[in-house]
Amino acid sequence: MSELYEQLEEYGSSDYYPFHMPGHKRNRESAKGNLAAAYSLDITEIDGFDNLHQAEGVLKREQERAARIYGAEKTYFLVNGSTGGILSAISAVLKKGSRILIARNCHKSVYHGIYLNELEVSYLYPEIIGMCGIAGEITPKSVEDELKGQPDIKAVMITSPTYEGIVSDVKKIADIAHKYGIPLIVDEAHGAHFGFHGDYPESSVKLGADIVIHSLHKTMPAITQTALLHVNGNLVHKQRLERYLRIFQTSSPSYVLMASISYCLDVMENEGMKRLGELKELRDGFIMDVERCSFIKAGVKEMQKTGLRICADPCKLVIYADYGRLTGRQLYEILRDKYHLQMEMAVGNYVLGILSMMDTQEGLDRLAHALLEIDKDISSGKIEAGSVIPAFYGFCEKSGSVMPICQAYDKEQETVKVEEAGGRTAAEFLNLYPPGIPLAVPGERLDKKMAEMLMAYEKAGFHVQGIEDGYVKVLKDNESTKRLKQEKITETEREFIVKEIEKDEKD
Repeated sequence: MSELYEQLEEYGSSDYYPFHMPGHKRNRESAKGNLAAAYSLDITEIDGFDNLHQAEGVLKREQERAARIYGAEKTYFLVNGSTGGILSAISAVLKKGSRILIARNCHKSVYHGIYLNELEVSYLYPEIIGMCGIAGEITPKSVEDELKGQPDIKAVMITSPTYEGIVSDVKKIADIAHKYGIPLIVDEAHGAHFGFHGDYPESSVKLGADIVIHSLHKTMPAITQTALLHVNGNLVHKQRLERYLRIFQTSSPSYVLMASISYCLDVMENEGMKRLGELKELRDGFIMDVERCSFIKAGVKEMQKTGLRICADPCKLVIYADYGRLTGRQLYEILRDKYHLQMEMAVGNYVLGILSMMDTQEGLDRLAHALLEIDKDISSGKIEAGSVIPAFYGFCEKSGSVMPICQAYDKEQETVKVEEAGGRTAAEFLNLYPPGIPLAVPGERLDKKMAEMLMAYEKAGFHVQGIEDGYVKVLKDNESTKRLKQEKITETEREFIVKEIEKDEKD
């Protein structure tokens, strides 16, 4: 049973009067309704409740319990979400200015860690799967090839599972990284439930990764912003890691959030296998129902026709209509507006739904019923096909990096219309959110295709962070760039000017 939660409940019902923070003083009149109950558990680091940044009592025991449950040598509670863990991990294992090898489809927080530590970056590019164009696995061979060719790489970081649930071969990648004497960091934010049931992928904690970050709130019964960071092996300096956890996490951690982590661990330890088994049965029944559709598809079964290795998390539902029949945005809005089913996101021609052990038969039945009705409407012509926008991951390909992120992000900027951005260098991150993976990072050249894709997403109502009122920030033009835009210019002159620009920008 959660020791922390029990202590908080006991203290909340005691006669101790708080002449300390927080300012609501555990007074239920500070809030209305159900929120008031949380206030009674919300305290600061008072006697008997330990300190997250130097845990010696109840929080130390709770973190040790988390490590035991997940099979880690050491586990840390995170109250600033996975973001705080990712920033801490990158800062702990890499010296300023060194080189990191990352999957191009990593979350934007990874790029922020690169910026803060002024890192050089090399990219791993996932395969693109099926008609939905989602990112596949990062192959061990691609990791080996990069490490062979670039001996200055000091760490590898991948995202597994991806937002859509695709899992890489973490064990082989970890073995390769360790062969070169460098650590592997796995952003397993969407896989906190891995390793508790045989029908789900194994946790990266047990597959050899040196640091694994889990977001409990994404697929587990925990409050938003709760996460865990696990450490194994001797390639991570734990004291240095703890230093950065103190830097990137608040000095006043929420006991409500930590109690949620503790209670979530209770559920996983005592009921995890049973609940995940029941969820898999619900999910399989849902897939069987949807297979009656003529046009609507769910899951990754159809995508396996590509011949690529696909290991996927059952908790992720990729739902789409045969290409051209319905856009992801159309399907998303129909499910939300007509059936009151709020999906996680819409991209290209698919929507994504996330399942957890707290889903119900009623919820899955409602979704299956809605999809069957939508399928009939497609068949009868009641739904007119929209203009399908290319999937985001279709553009997750090698781009023209002009200079390191840390340099570009701090250079002089100007704003231009998105349609005029082709050929310019990005000055800010451009993220389609969700999933929060950069379409472009500072220092990358925006080609014409990228500009067209950004316009298409904006027109379709997607939220692209980094675009405001149809304008995007780019590096300010120098004289060479202006010359490059002249209409009458020979190819030889163009090549010379491009080299001149790249040299100038790197300087």
